[in-house]
This record gives sequence, structure tokens and C-alpha cells, in this order.
Amino acid sequence: MATNTASKDTFIWEGTDRKGTKVKGETESKSAALVKAELRRQGIVPKKVKKKPKPLFGGAKKGKITPVDISLFSRQMSTMMSSGVPLVQSFDIIGKGHDNPAMQTLIMAIKGDVEGGNTFADALAKHPLQFDDLYVNLVTAGEHAGILETLLEKIATYKEKTESMKAKIKKAMFYPIAVVVVAFIITAILLIFVVPQFESMFSNFGADLPALTLFVVNLSVFFQAWWWAIVGIAGGFVYTLKELKRRSKKFNHLLDKVVLKAPIIGPIITKATIARFARTLSTMFAAGVPLVEAMNTVSGAAGNIVYTTAIIKMRDEISTGNQLNVVMKQSGLFPNMVIQMVAIGEEAGSIDSMLSKVADYYEEQVDDAVDGLTSLLEPLIMAFLGVVVGGLVIAMYLPIFKMGSVV
Repeated sequence: MATNTASKDTFIWEGTDRKGTKVKGETESKSAALVKAELRRQGIVPKKVKKKPKPLFGGAKKGKITPVDISLFSRQMSTMMSSGVPLVQSFDIIGKGHDNPAMQTLIMAIKGDVEGGNTFADALAKHPLQFDDLYVNLVTAGEHAGILETLLEKIATYKEKTESMKAKIKKAMFYPIAVVVVAFIITAILLIFVVPQFESMFSNFGADLPALTLFVVNLSVFFQAWWWAIVGIAGGFVYTLKELKRRSKKFNHLLDKVVLKAPIIGPIITKATIARFARTLSTMFAAGVPLVEAMNTVSGAAGNIVYTTAIIKMRDEISTGNQLNVVMKQSGLFPNMVIQMVAIGEEAGSIDSMLSKVADYYEEQVDDAVDGLTSLLEPLIMAFLGVVVGGLVIAMYLPIFKMGSVV
């Protein structure tokens, strides 16, 4: 009943579990037969399986599961288990009380797997889109050590901090891009619809137009004739970039390398990547996951291919007996302060604590850098809009001012 199956339809089902208790839920599958087979595999005897009717006029779509939903789920599970509520009962309480229908379905599917004899980690592993390797590995470690509620709390804290940092970075990058797009749209509207009105008026002047006005008029003529080509090229460029990013490892490596070296935004991305590395490794180490095994998960959570490649190489060198601080220094990607703190942590046997402090420090650095960047960009963006829109307006009124001075 994994919610991430390639499916077309949603089916509503009812049945009885191994204890004879009536259960029901929703799942996505290609056919009712596959739903019944999956239910039987989980120890549920299906009584009724039917396709969920689609609402008239489209209706509201099934909610999307976000990282915030997963973070909240982790926090709620930790709270429930710390309070002594059994695992399966916790699923019931959280699932039935959730506002997101997709999250309800996911939690009930996990509950069904656990009731069917699977471990919590195995049940989560069936939903890789929502629960990555890091999440599953930490839950596995928590189940083996008998500290599942503690690990779930650490997972919730980890996800809250990483999602908060991602949101800040997206905000810093989205703001200028959005303004440039809006400026382009406004400029296109002025060139296609407004400037031609002035052009017809200027044709009766019988005098040479100022250079700026002539440039804007010619630009307007070009836009009117070729707007479809401009839109097509822009759309094709964006689509090509997305496809290259999705398909080409070399392009991703080049792009991530360029981003790290880019002015202003590069240092922010670097600090965010180091913070994510430190936070992930600290969480894994605190859970008792061996360092070499933890580095596998950390490499996937780095968020930048340059760092991912370096971390995999570091893992291989650690497996041969090298210390973490030594291989970090050899990579050339970590500041001296981070390396020194890791070295102190290794000497004192408190790497997780030192890495947590590193993560806290760099997360604060990212927050300050993003706030500073936003403060810097606001006046620059206003000036940019003023030059673009104001320049067009001035270009259109220059001939009128010139005619007024002659009169």
C-alpha cells in the first residue's frame, strides 16, 4: 500500500486484520486486484474494494505530503511514545487527527505494515519519497537500541532546522528572480501595447526622434514581431536547464561548482552545506551509527555534488583508518575552525556534540547572511525597476519635452 507507486486510481477498501478488527483506508494502485493482493500480504482480509469516485467539477485534489508534514509526524510520534502510548495506537491518534488526507493514508499504510509484523523502519522504507535513507537508518538504530522516541525527537529537530535553512536560502534566491521576471513582463507589456500608441503620435512630428526614444521604438517593433520567438527561446532555455539538471551528472557537478564560487550567494550555499553536513553527521553519530556507515547517508544529504563526491572519498579514507579531521582537511572544502572542532571532538570522544555546535554556528551564519542579502537587495531591486520602467517612460516623453522647448 505504498503511496509512491506509479498509479492512476485511488481505491477505497474495507477488511479485517489478523485480530478480526475492522479496518479501512485508501490506497493508490493500477487495479482492485492488486489492492486485494497487497492487503492479503499485510494480513488483512479484504471485504470491499472499490474505486474512489472522482468529485463532480474536479473538486479538491488530494493533499501533497510536504517535509513539514513529515517533521510534524516525527515530533508527534516522539511525544506519543514518550508518554507511554503504544506504537500502533500512536498511528491511529495521529493519522485520524491529521488535516492532510494524503498524510492520513500514509500513516494508516504504515500502521497496517507494522500490524502485519514489519518493523517501524521496514514500514517506513516502503515510502522512500517521504522517508529517506537517513530517516530509515535513524529509526532502525532507535529500534535496536530501544530509544526510538529519543531518535524520533532528534529526527524532528533535524528536519525542522534543515527545512528552515532551505526556506531561507530559497527566499534569498527567489526574491531577485521573481522581481526580474516581473520587470520583464512589465517591460514586454509596455513595449507591445503602450509604446505603439506613442509611435503613431511621433510619426506626425516631422522631426528626428531622440536616440533613446528611437531605440525604444525599434525595440517595440522587434517585440511585436518576434514576441513568440522570445517567449519560446526563454521557455526552451528553462526547460533545457531543468532536463540537464535532471539527467546529466556532469552538468550538475559543473553547476554546483559554479554556485559555490558565485559572488554573494556562493558563501551562503557553502555555509548551508557545511551546516547540513555537520547536523546530519551529528544526528547519525548520536544515534550510535558507525562513522563509515553514517558517511554514506551524509553524502546523500549534503545537497551539493561537489561535497557529495568529497564525502564519499572521505568515507573511503576513514575506512582505511584515517581520522575524520584529517580527511576533512585533505578535502579542502572545510574551514579550519570546523576541522579544529572535529579534532577536539575526536580527542574528547564527543564528535556528535562538537558537530552539533558547528551546525548551530553555521545555521546562524546562514540566517544572518540571508537577512543581510535581503536588506541589500531591496534597494537595488527598487533601483533596477526604476531604471527599467522609468527609462521607458522617459524615452516616450523626451520628444514631447523637446517639442515643448521649441515652442
